[in-house]
Amino acid sequence: MSIALFTLGGTIAMAGHGGAGVVARLTGADLTAAVPGLADLGVPLEVRDTHAVPSAHLTFPQLLAVVGAASSAVAAGAEGVVVTQGTDTLEETAYLADLVWAHEAPLVFTGAMRNPTLAGADGPANLLAAARVAAAPEARGLGTLVVFNDEIHAARWVRKTHSTSTATFASPNAGPLGHVIEGRVRVLTTPPRHAPRPVPAAAQEGDTPRVALYTVSLDDDGVLLDGLADTHQGLVVAGFGVGHVPGTLAPVLGALAERVPVVLTSRSGSGSVLRHTYGAVGSETDLRRRGLIDGGLLDPYKARVLLRLLLAGGADREAVTAAFARHG
Repeated sequence: MSIALFTLGGTIAMAGHGGAGVVARLTGADLTAAVPGLADLGVPLEVRDTHAVPSAHLTFPQLLAVVGAASSAVAAGAEGVVVTQGTDTLEETAYLADLVWAHEAPLVFTGAMRNPTLAGADGPANLLAAARVAAAPEARGLGTLVVFNDEIHAARWVRKTHSTSTATFASPNAGPLGHVIEGRVRVLTTPPRHAPRPVPAAAQEGDTPRVALYTVSLDDDGVLLDGLADTHQGLVVAGFGVGHVPGTLAPVLGALAERVPVVLTSRSGSGSVLRHTYGAVGSETDLRRRGLIDGGLLDPYKARVLLRLLLAGGADREAVTAAFARHG
């Protein structure tokens, strides 16, 4: 039995580069060698260096290929899987993995906020905690997890909430599922899992439909949305508060919803869009009447991941609406 470790670069794997900033240079072997206590885990780590790139460079096909390789590792006997990557896109990549992960074995994402050249680098502690979670019986059946700062988060709820803090990852709507305390994995709550979605061939091959993300702002007339339905197959709208937009923008979004799926989410950072509390033009009730799809509790970034995956699989509007009703 073992833990499979897939390394994808990011801050956790960065080192100095001649005074011109840090770059991804450390291998998985370098990472594991720098972690005190990892040898005492009792389960060997099988290291697989995959993509040494900043997480901003990662793509759907790359992540789905990693998930496929992780699935093969579990089928070959791995108790769990750890993925290290940069934090910039981690909340999105972990959610994409969670949507398609079909195993009881945990798939654990982690990384670092302070690179190894800095005092107080958090990568070693995060990697050790992630490995402990991946090996823990308590973590089985929880799907894809994000482990940072000794906290265990569900991929579908976690958010990156601060640009530099080592405590950046939080789950505003739910809180962490558990903690790693004195080396012991403590799972405090076990949320129900959604059935895994199939991995569309189009998404694996890089033919994922284009889905735009549009954040509504004060006095927004929507001119930036002109022609969007000619270039994109879907749209996620990050509206004000519970799902509101300026009255002038409502008919623009309604016209787009007649041509492509348009999902309504909140730009607030936590909480759900509503369905039928407010009735003014541009309210959530008005927008749903114009054909927008309720994104529920999903934040805009995760809604975009889900919509791209659905459209890559050929989902029609009815199927998209049903999927957001389940996942949102």
